[in-house]
Amino acid sequence: MLGVGVRGRGCGTGRRLTVAAIRGGQGPASPSVEVSGVEREEPGVERERIMSETIVVGVSESPVSRRAVDWAIGRAVERRLGMELVSVVGGAVGVVGEKDVLEAAIRDTRERLDEHVRRASDAGIQASGRVETGDPVSVLLEASKNAALLVIGSDYRGPDAGPARGVHGIRIAAAASSPVVVVPDVDLGDRRGIVVGVDGSEVSERALAFAAQEADRFGEPLIAVCVWTPLTAHLHGATVRSEVYLTNMQALAEESLALSLAGIAGLYPDLQVERHAERGYPSQVINRHAATARLAVVGTHGRGAVGRFLLGSISQEVLTRLVTTTAVVR
Repeated sequence: MLGVGVRGRGCGTGRRLTVAAIRGGQGPASPSVEVSGVEREEPGVERERIMSETIVVGVSESPVSRRAVDWAIGRAVERRLGMELVSVVGGAVGVVGEKDVLEAAIRDTRERLDEHVRRASDAGIQASGRVETGDPVSVLLEASKNAALLVIGSDYRGPDAGPARGVHGIRIAAAASSPVVVVPDVDLGDRRGIVVGVDGSEVSERALAFAAQEADRFGEPLIAVCVWTPLTAHLHGATVRSEVYLTNMQALAEESLALSLAGIAGLYPDLQVERHAERGYPSQVINRHAATARLAVVGTHGRGAVGRFLLGSISQEVLTRLVTTTAVVR
């Protein structure tokens, strides 16, 4: 989601499915799993074509991987896309006796991955899985190059559950070639709405397009949020803000939001749209709206009409305190 403001930051947007398992192909009607690492084949043109119509999902032994795969299955069925599940077994350093341990880890990972591939195949999806060895971040970033969408899970359980999610997801979301969806280990229950930040920048437009398509496809309301953060001045120890300045900033945010949404009604005439132009700190406002939503959409960078938006920082803050499934778009 995106924020708008002179000292604001914001967030933003996605496309297909590949599944990756961190310790974790394509196939015809029946599921398939391939193991690669030491003797990995270079992807060919045909593989790249197929992958561009695929959702890639990162799968690990963490329970949240089931939620990530379930989310990807829903999108793959609706969009008629394929799925690839990728698991990565890492940590090999070449010490004596390591081979047997590595082979056992690969077998265990492959069995776990097989179960997810079968679930996707049972849903009528052309699904495959592969187990890689190496660095999970590097493997998933490479997989994102030809994916419509990269889906990963996060074991973050809410603001009272201790430290936020690890660095892997943030690094993947920041550097992936495709849009990235981060699925938290949270029951979304009867939540409704697709929240998206809007600031008039190009990345905001892509985020809005992604969010509007998701909202229309799944019959959810689109919740467009523009956040502005005022400059502050101090005189004799007191904070000074002109009421005229604050009024104009609010009006500018409302105008920016209206301009961004101007074409949405024509594209999606039945889409319900909620507009929120608010003063505050972007990540806090985003998370407040997203706390009751099924999906939040954030961008990684951009410049809006009001000023500079440090969207990278805001999107990271949103990801470190996940309140719902979040799509990161560039």
